Amino acid sequence: MRTIISLILLFFSVFGRSQELNKVRLYCQSNQSEILQSFSEFLEIPNIASDNININRNAAWIVKYMESNHIKNVQLLTSITPNQPPVVYGEVSVPGAVQTIVFYAHYDGQPVDSTKWFKGLHPFTPKLFSNSIENGGVQQNWPSKGLSIDPECRIYARGASDDKAGVMAIINGYSSLFVNSILPKVNIKFFFEGEEERGSGHLEEILSKYKSLLKSDIWVICDGPVHQSGKKQVVFGVRGDTHLELTVFGPKRPLHSGHYGNWAPNPGMELSKLISSMKNDSGYVTIKGFYDDVIPLTPSEIKALSLVPSVDEQMKKELGFKKSEILSPLNNTLNLPSLNINGIESASVGKLSANVIPTKAVASIDLRLVVGNDWKRQQNKVIEHVKSQGFYVTENIPTDEERARYEKICMISRSDGYNAQKTSLDNLIAKRVAKAVQLTTGESPILMPTLGGSLPLYVFEKVLNTNPITVPIANHDNNQHAENENIKLKNFWDGIAMFASIMMLPK
Repeated sequence: MRTIISLILLFFSVFGRSQELNKVRLYCQSNQSEILQSFSEFLEIPNIASDNININRNAAWIVKYMESNHIKNVQLLTSITPNQPPVVYGEVSVPGAVQTIVFYAHYDGQPVDSTKWFKGLHPFTPKLFSNSIENGGVQQNWPSKGLSIDPECRIYARGASDDKAGVMAIINGYSSLFVNSILPKVNIKFFFEGEEERGSGHLEEILSKYKSLLKSDIWVICDGPVHQSGKKQVVFGVRGDTHLELTVFGPKRPLHSGHYGNWAPNPGMELSKLISSMKNDSGYVTIKGFYDDVIPLTPSEIKALSLVPSVDEQMKKELGFKKSEILSPLNNTLNLPSLNINGIESASVGKLSANVIPTKAVASIDLRLVVGNDWKRQQNKVIEHVKSQGFYVTENIPTDEERARYEKICMISRSDGYNAQKTSLDNLIAKRVAKAVQLTTGESPILMPTLGGSLPLYVFEKVLNTNPITVPIANHDNNQHAENENIKLKNFWDGIAMFASIMMLPK
């Protein structure tokens, strides 16, 4: 009898949740034009992380939008270091709720070169297209009130997917419950960061300063894409990140390549040799000790990875290459530290190419970290490798005395960084979040041990002793960090439903 009663209660619980989620989707459908108009206004505000004036404009816009969507105690959280991007905070207290979830997204964005965007597009003039530009999408008018729009349409703008879509989806997730008189099952806190894209350098200060305000049972992070298969995923870890900039020097002034070629050292050639020494033909990093401190995957993580659909052949075809750098499945490589060349600069190419030996060559190196790596230690491994290749390493532009003394000189500039973070796949609240996502789609989400991208989630663990998980919403081909960034409307609407469902956290 007890089992029958339990099944009946489960049926009505699932049925009730289905009815509530239908109301959420109806809210989105009925308010498409208003939501998208607000989204467009938000995207029109430039959000480059280093642009403090416009970052503050974004924060002010979010404050007003949160207040207009019935969120309480909206305020700016500031670091102890003055004139840094604020966090926009708000909260909803639910009578009788015993657990609290903090929802995180960031509103700042990556630097952008508008000349690289598709003809007619500008990063901060959001436009609506019927499909992706690569698939022949054409520009559409923004929908008028009461008119529906194809969910395959995409909004093109900087921040459209990374990560203003997350800010909008979280706020509208709550608003969709409020207007339908649906009471969340947990207390809700909103935390929208303004400097994630430049390393979250003051996040730890803010978390420490407002530690009591930010008490919670779990953080739900909205960033990154859904799985390439199109399935929703709940991600339990992120890689860490840090950078180095390497500058190799040649002659003190540009030289005619005919008069001095084969005699004066070419910094472009020297830098290319140095970079090529860092990886072998199988794609693995050859720097001493690069993988030594990696903590192996747990049995449950190995099992979870075995259940992730393979998208290797799909992505090779989509991206137009035959052989992957490391001959290992994509999902496995995400659990290794990586070394990537973000960019190389020396003399000019194309129409501006000249017959010269340049004075210097510069490479920007991106290091992604997994649990076990320390970002400072990983930087030092690279620097020691540069020394092992015969370079004198300095942090400053070399003096004439240094140029006369050393055959090869490399100036290395370090960035800040942060370590990787993981939450256990057995975390009970995280499992309930995954169930909430499942209720919006009808199928179990992929449980991914580690996201390929990086977020400073170890800081939440360090300062607040909490276990964050990530629920991405963007389409996998959203072009984040690049030209023609976009968000598919279906993913945006699904995101609103997912966050509303998480706010009604199932048992």
